[in-house]
Amino acid sequence: MTSEPSIPKSLAKAPTGISGFDDVTFGGLPVGRPSLICGSAGCGKTLFAATFLVNGAIQYGEPGVFMSFEERAEDLAANVASLGYDLDGLVADGKLAIDHVRVERSEIEETGEYDLEGLFIRLGYAVDTIGAKRVVLDTIETLFSGLTDASILRAELRRLFGWLKDRGLTTVITGERGDGALTRQGLEEYVSDCVILLDNRVEDQVTTRRLRVVKYRGSAHGTNEYPFLIDEDGISVLPVTSADLDYDVSNDVVATGIEGLDAMLGPGGFFRGSSVLISGVAGTGKTTVSSYIVDATCARGERVMSFVFEESGAQICRNASSVGLDLKHHVESGLLRFEAARPTLYGLETHLARMHRDIEQFRPSLVVIDPISALHGPATELQSTILRMVDMLKGRGITAVFTSLRTDGGFDERGDLGLSSLMDAWIKLLGVEANGERTRTLYVIKARGMSHSNQVREFQMSAAGVKLVEAYVGPAGVLTGTARVVQEAQEQAEFLRRGQESERRKRDVIRRRQAIELQIAELRASLEVAEEEEAILLSEDEIRETLLATERRAITQRRSAAE
Repeated sequence: MTSEPSIPKSLAKAPTGISGFDDVTFGGLPVGRPSLICGSAGCGKTLFAATFLVNGAIQYGEPGVFMSFEERAEDLAANVASLGYDLDGLVADGKLAIDHVRVERSEIEETGEYDLEGLFIRLGYAVDTIGAKRVVLDTIETLFSGLTDASILRAELRRLFGWLKDRGLTTVITGERGDGALTRQGLEEYVSDCVILLDNRVEDQVTTRRLRVVKYRGSAHGTNEYPFLIDEDGISVLPVTSADLDYDVSNDVVATGIEGLDAMLGPGGFFRGSSVLISGVAGTGKTTVSSYIVDATCARGERVMSFVFEESGAQICRNASSVGLDLKHHVESGLLRFEAARPTLYGLETHLARMHRDIEQFRPSLVVIDPISALHGPATELQSTILRMVDMLKGRGITAVFTSLRTDGGFDERGDLGLSSLMDAWIKLLGVEANGERTRTLYVIKARGMSHSNQVREFQMSAAGVKLVEAYVGPAGVLTGTARVVQEAQEQAEFLRRGQESERRKRDVIRRRQAIELQIAELRASLEVAEEEEAILLSEDEIRETLLATERRAITQRRSAAE
């Protein structure tokens, strides 16, 4: 991703093959036109020019001529061999021609007839011999070092640039920076169609190389300063200085590898491409949490790149084994790559450029920066670097994990240079000291786009792995460690006592029920006896009444017969 939106390319351009530079210039250097690479000593002008030629010959099939006015051919070949360039092999294959033109001031005599005709013949012969499309002149000040007549110098400079244009050669001309001007003569930048300024700054005893496109006739280009690297992998430019918030998002969820932490997150993990901050004081387990995320990512067959500033990769692998992780296996399988360096080894811009280069080469799914708080520099520059780092990863859909050391242990965002507000998720680790021991706790402060637990968890690490335990929350506050164990034991004893008391009351109720039921049975039996006795008495009364009625009728009949 570049800092400016892409535009239609109307001007023919020759790609340099330099990572990032072609993005900044929207395609490379102008075809058939001279480009000036200027800067002070040691900023990389010659290496930039050599890379332009080598990549043209190897990658784009365009032979080139390197005309040096300072270094001999054998010295030049030896110097660029550190970048992996085989100039002698390219010369033997007819893809490159190197010509050293010796210029001695003592042998130069200025006259009205002085010109560069001899140079044109020599350069034209080299170009025709190999059919060159690209040319490098290094450095132009040496060519004119013996001339003091400004009028002759300016005339010959114009002739040189005009001759190169007439031949249709894509040319890189290197020039030393002058006092108050881009070059010593102060003319080259005006007759060049493209001017690239290289800068090598030293701040706080740390060197940072920067590149700026000063002008580019007929084409839009990146206008900012861009950090660039020169190392064993060649030259690479970081094209991103600011990013538009137009990157794609994913609904895929990636697990952290910690079961308890995944349970605290609604979907069971973080969204792919999220930026996750893990902060806490020293010793709370920030690297351990990130190591679990690394292990889970590698277990899915995805690549992980970890930039570490306080420990070596081997040390992190050894320490992770104490909590049941085998990160060394992932390193050996090629899924995990550590890039370890002290934060003071490079400037902020250089760190960012190295990250950009390494990420482009390795193409990881997860990037870990442990810890981001180790980077130091001016507040504005540090904030800018962090912002560009986050945007670079988001623009590529890479899940990022940043660990940050907090010395205060608090939750406020002051002093973190806006890092917490840039993050999609924030995990906070705290160390709690109580009852003569120190325990760890974990909070999920925020997780954009998903529900998450707002409860504290005790964070336990052992040889069996990492475990999140629900902390005791009661009238006395949050209890962890042995205080939680003691409280849980007391609650268990109280629960047992209440259970026993409940069982005793149940037994009493049963005994009372049985006694009452016995009484009821006895009363019911007594009632039944009384009812039976009453029924007998009623039956006897009915019999007596019947007999008495019969006797009365008999007596009545006898009296009637007697009359």
